[in-house]
Amino acid sequence: MEYEIKRGSYGNLEGDGLINMMDTAFGPTKKEGDKCVSSFGAMTRIEVRLKSKTLLDITTDTDKGASVELAQETIRRWNAFLEQVTGFTSKERRTRLQKKAKEGKL
Repeated sequence: MEYEIKRGSYGNLEGDGLINMMDTAFGPTKKEGDKCVSSFGAMTRIEVRLKSKTLLDITTDTDKGASVELAQETIRRWNAFLEQVTGFTSKERRTRLQKKAKEGKL
């Protein structure tokens, strides 16, 4: 899924910024080509690629059998990570996604 990056937030992602943020949020992170790859909790694989100054491409695989507590902690960390890297809160991301859907841009 693609996530927009708020103007001014790209500078934090340049160089090792993105991999350092993933390390902080999810633990050990490695580079695989142009992707940063990690895992945490109910997410067995998290791949993040910086497409441009305004766009992130993120792919995740999840463990459907994870406990409720683990799933809740995973979602909490996931939302905190997305807010840090995109500059948008979960509510702002939802609103932007709904607007795109209404405009037929998805």
